[in-house]
Amino acid sequence: MVKSPTSKPPAPLKRLTQPLDRTAILLMLVLSIVISLLLLKGDRTAARVRDFSWQDRQVGAEDTAFILAFSRPMDHASVENNLRIEPPLPGKFSWAGRRMAYTLETPAPYGKTFELTLTGARDRFSSADDPRTQMRPFTGQFRSRNRAFVYLGVEGQEAGRLVLQNLTQQEKRILTPETLVVMDFEPYPEGDRILFSATERAAQNQGILDQQLYTVTTGISVAAPPLLGVPSSPSPVSKPDQPPGVVELVLDSREYQNLKFDLSPDGKTIAVQRVNRQNPADFGLWLVRSGQPPQQVNTDPGGDFLIAPDSQSIAMSQGQGMAILPLDPQHAETLDFLPKYGVILSFARDGSAAAMVKFNSNPQKPTRSLFLVTNQGNEKELLTTDGSILFAEFDAAKRNLYCLYTKRLDTEEYLEEPYLAAIALETTKVLDLLRLPIQRDIQVSLAPDNLGILFDQTVTSSEQTSGGLFRSSDGKAITSSQLWFLPILQDAQGVPQPTEPEALGIKGIQPRWLP
Repeated sequence: MVKSPTSKPPAPLKRLTQPLDRTAILLMLVLSIVISLLLLKGDRTAARVRDFSWQDRQVGAEDTAFILAFSRPMDHASVENNLRIEPPLPGKFSWAGRRMAYTLETPAPYGKTFELTLTGARDRFSSADDPRTQMRPFTGQFRSRNRAFVYLGVEGQEAGRLVLQNLTQQEKRILTPETLVVMDFEPYPEGDRILFSATERAAQNQGILDQQLYTVTTGISVAAPPLLGVPSSPSPVSKPDQPPGVVELVLDSREYQNLKFDLSPDGKTIAVQRVNRQNPADFGLWLVRSGQPPQQVNTDPGGDFLIAPDSQSIAMSQGQGMAILPLDPQHAETLDFLPKYGVILSFARDGSAAAMVKFNSNPQKPTRSLFLVTNQGNEKELLTTDGSILFAEFDAAKRNLYCLYTKRLDTEEYLEEPYLAAIALETTKVLDLLRLPIQRDIQVSLAPDNLGILFDQTVTSSEQTSGGLFRSSDGKAITSSQLWFLPILQDAQGVPQPTEPEALGIKGIQPRWLP
């Protein structure tokens, strides 16, 4: 059949000739060309640092690593070779996708400001010869906590009171009121508060020891970095600043006398030995947590104790050994029992090891041994002495154990000569850093950045009218005391070297670094 010359073309062909259709086809062609060019030439967008976990934060000894998050997958070598930190902080790199972690070999020295710079790095898919693909230069800043410590004053208006000495800011503050005589204390993990036991000064003057537990603010606020793997908080300071010297009662002594106490590493739990005033047989361990009434732990009474780094368990001497118990008042069944040891001195910061004392039963010559005990059940003898082992603490790298021990002198009068020593944990080699004057009551504190040791040197008197608030273990009144600082210097292999101590010109006892 022959079509009529007046017949119309099909409708689809007519629609393709419309202006809107032509515009759409043109745009698709242009976009196709652009996409093709991008695929041929590659993405020229430069990589950048999206997040630095320590930016404008204040780090402490527990902050062991920071994270840099990048916008693109990076060439690892170009980042590692171009990252700079001033002052230098030796460490190791590790990667997970676009995130780089830098783990410090030792804690950042306290009281310093650090600058991190990264220039010249590039992403994984770009050419090293193309300057357009180099990462945008990045600069970050962070600082370490103030170098500060707290001590008990022994003279003048400081006598019996907690005193904060901030070496970074060159400031001194008396924290506790004159009406209280502080007996013992322990800083909270952020250094913003201090837990302490104290008696009323009027009762102390009458010879009555009636300790209650308190907290006092230091006036220090820490802008701590977030935990690894946790997104940064919107504000670097999570707590409002508090003025120094604000005292709060934590535990009274109306029904029970409060004896030894320990604060958990996370600052949430206090363990206290208490004895019933009306029934002395009611003696044992109690737990105090914020917002909860004190709870007695259902376990056998014990002696010395120390809360583990996980803040979930406690080591306590019971019977003829050391029991490991959960921090649960209702279900305190023994998790482990170490029959050889009588005293625990410290844990490694990660809880992987502990320093414990074994009493060697030898009637002819009794001795004591310091052991390294790991959470895998391994035991290593580090030191044996015919004197006492008074203090031991691990350094951050678990390379050395710093300890205070004594040797018995061969004299008619029983005398012990004290030594500050460093023990290499791998070789068990003992290096005496300092021989101290003969005295029994020496208090030692290792700096959180492991750069020095504080210790006191007391002056005692046997005169009843000496008027000292504190007494030594042999009952003599402490009339004065000098604080000293022993710098810790290490060689290239990390072995501590003997140095000369420095007198701080401060009259006090029981110095303790803030975390």
